[in-house]
Amino acid sequence: MRRKGGEHNQAIGRSRGGRTTKIHALTDRFCRALAFLLTGGQVADCKAGALLLERSPRCRILLADKGYDSDAIRRQIEATGAAPDIPPKSNRRWKPCFSPVLYKGRNAIERMFGRIKDFRRIATRYDRLATHYLAAVCIAATVSYWL
Repeated sequence: MRRKGGEHNQAIGRSRGGRTTKIHALTDRFCRALAFLLTGGQVADCKAGALLLERSPRCRILLADKGYDSDAIRRQIEATGAAPDIPPKSNRRWKPCFSPVLYKGRNAIERMFGRIKDFRRIATRYDRLATHYLAAVCIAATVSYWL
């Protein structure tokens, strides 16, 4: 049964756990958020990663989670002049080089998510519209890191 407006337009996805929304973010090394993107829970991370990389500032090394490990993302990062440091997925036949020492810096994004999820409205998604939820995420990040 089709609903007016549709859940797909509102970044609400289905998974075994129920309805979910993923927040994809781009941060700097000081945990400050630079860009956000919402997708449904069942959408692959690498699809959102390509859109976020368009907003990426110039950097030498770009760290990303294992979910963003795809050849297309790696090529997009290298085209900007940066080196990708992404742990390879376990099902890859050819494993690209990866530095666990550099990857420890990725905790900046985990700390940013931890801080914005302290806001109850972000952690539980009360908003029905994706634009309202994204606005709340941006306000939480601004209050937490930019003010």
